[in-house]
Amino acid sequence: MERHFDEELTELNKQLLRMGSFVEEAIQVSIKALVERKDDLAGEVIKRDETINMLEIEIDELCLRLLALYQPKAIDLRFITSAMKINNDLERIADQAVNIAERTQEIIKQPFLKPLIDIPRMAVLAQNMVKDSIDALVNKNEALARDVCKRDDEVDNLNEQVFRELLTYMMQDPKTITRAVELILVGRHLERIADHATNIAEDVIYFLKGKTIKHHIENQ
Repeated sequence: MERHFDEELTELNKQLLRMGSFVEEAIQVSIKALVERKDDLAGEVIKRDETINMLEIEIDELCLRLLALYQPKAIDLRFITSAMKINNDLERIADQAVNIAERTQEIIKQPFLKPLIDIPRMAVLAQNMVKDSIDALVNKNEALARDVCKRDDEVDNLNEQVFRELLTYMMQDPKTITRAVELILVGRHLERIADHATNIAEDVIYFLKGKTIKHHIENQ
């Protein structure tokens, strides 16, 4: 019985890594589509979302089976319950990548507004946060999880910078408003991706230490 449980825990790890890989790629391709103004790449992100949705269901079912069959305790229980929440955050990150792809399809129908500098930087930061949060889970690395949480501010600051710059465009020329708003929304989607990655990192810390750091409860 214990050997089967360990095997299924290993399988859960693998599936979460697979989910994380799919999600990272969705972020990368959605931004590539935006920067290169390629509708076909944006379409790929939207089409692949169904695969991610199905994998989310498979992971949830695996977690529920582990809970029902083995009635795990302590750190194993925390891992499985954390995995369910992390799985949900990963699916929501994929949804944000789809949102970016959909924004891209609208943006490329319109004249070019400006070279994209901060948005791709935000995307790299957010994508790395996702990757590192999953790595922290698989490798039981509390320090890496805490580092991911700290990086959220950097993404927030870049998003503010993007907003201010695009607001200037809109004030100077009202004809840019539609295009600028679409890019502001892209920045918002990337900020949400970073928030979800932070959630994952916080869940990793809960799994490893059995303590909650969400909403700064740890410091209260």
